[in-house]
Amino acid sequence: MKAAELKEKIKYIDIEYIYACKSEERKVYEDRFVKVIDGFCGEFGDGDGLRLFSAPGRTEIGGNHTDHQHGAVLAGGLNLDVIGAAKLNGTNTIRIKSEGYPMDVIDLSDLSENEAEYGKSGAIIKGIAAKFAEMGYKLEGFDAYTVSSVLKGSGMSSSAAFEVLVANIINSMFAASEVNAVEIAKIGQFAENVYFGKPCGLLDQMACSVSNMVAIDFASTEKPVVEKIDFDFAKTNHALCIIDTGADHSDLTDEYAAIPTEMKKVAAFFGKEFLNDVKKEEFMGKIKEIREAISDDRAVLRAIHYFNETERAKAEAKALKNGDFDGFLQLVKKSGLSSYMYLQNVYAASMPHAQAVSLSLALCDEILGDRGAYRVHGGGFAGTIQAFVPYDMLDEFKTKIEAVLGEGMCHVLAIRPVGGCEIKIK
Repeated sequence: MKAAELKEKIKYIDIEYIYACKSEERKVYEDRFVKVIDGFCGEFGDGDGLRLFSAPGRTEIGGNHTDHQHGAVLAGGLNLDVIGAAKLNGTNTIRIKSEGYPMDVIDLSDLSENEAEYGKSGAIIKGIAAKFAEMGYKLEGFDAYTVSSVLKGSGMSSSAAFEVLVANIINSMFAASEVNAVEIAKIGQFAENVYFGKPCGLLDQMACSVSNMVAIDFASTEKPVVEKIDFDFAKTNHALCIIDTGADHSDLTDEYAAIPTEMKKVAAFFGKEFLNDVKKEEFMGKIKEIREAISDDRAVLRAIHYFNETERAKAEAKALKNGDFDGFLQLVKKSGLSSYMYLQNVYAASMPHAQAVSLSLALCDEILGDRGAYRVHGGGFAGTIQAFVPYDMLDEFKTKIEAVLGEGMCHVLAIRPVGGCEIKIK
């Protein structure tokens, strides 16, 4: 349909369900759809066949730094997303313009990998198109305009959301939506690994693609066990808050890289590549020998975190399936404590005076007391923390957090039940 008709029909989108929001909040989302349609028309002009798409950002809930050791995680889709308006353009070229960025142009006659394109957004699009073509789908040119509300540098995976969005556009337009959400995530990972040149895991893409609460066991990275948990977060009387600590991510590459390196050092003691291939009881019985062999107590502590955290992620998923939200909150607290004590990713050892994450966690502890839950979010060392806050404390919590960290640093969010998709009109 044309832009004017599509804008008129936005009122028929089931926004309250897609974004887990109240009816009085829907106008914010309606305005974003209008914005993306207008953005498309401003860039490419109007015309029949315009369609809308969405892919959410994600939040890691359990399994802090377990996926790279083939462990278990629990993640959730957020009500922050990348949306896109798209339509066929009658050419053999994909053109995608993302708000605030240069246009990416992909020639479908050449979908070969090119190292010179590593690190460029166009490589992601090209890789996704290449995988669909390899799967036997006939692609044509299309235009798309995207707008994102996923916070960058927040551990919400804006890049994975973009990958899932592009894959859903191609899936809907050229594959009759035959490719399921799990395969969409793998296609996004393929594009990022092979065409973008970044050796990422599968957690981010899977959470963005499947959404709601999703439990993933990476024991087999080729065939991860993925379970969508249809948990109604809206009925818990808790808000999900992602708090920007204001810390700088720069110069932390070595800190992030040290975590999998040290965990693998422990695995190597047992002749294995990943900790998931080591039995916890065998590890616990050999700690003395491990310390003598590798001379790295932090590696041992991080391995303890891995074994307990991957079990905890599974227990969190079980608690949600059983409707035990109080039990879930207790596990989240334990996860946060383990990240602090054993994983040690709340501040960089090389910068002991820069502890914005530690301070923010301390504020949560002081404000919430024995209610709700809080933990470091994502990779750690800088960036964000996560808190589950009772509604009756939300205003106080947000006010006190922002009194220290600054206005707008506490983002009140919700778990969204819908993953990457084409937006349908009721």
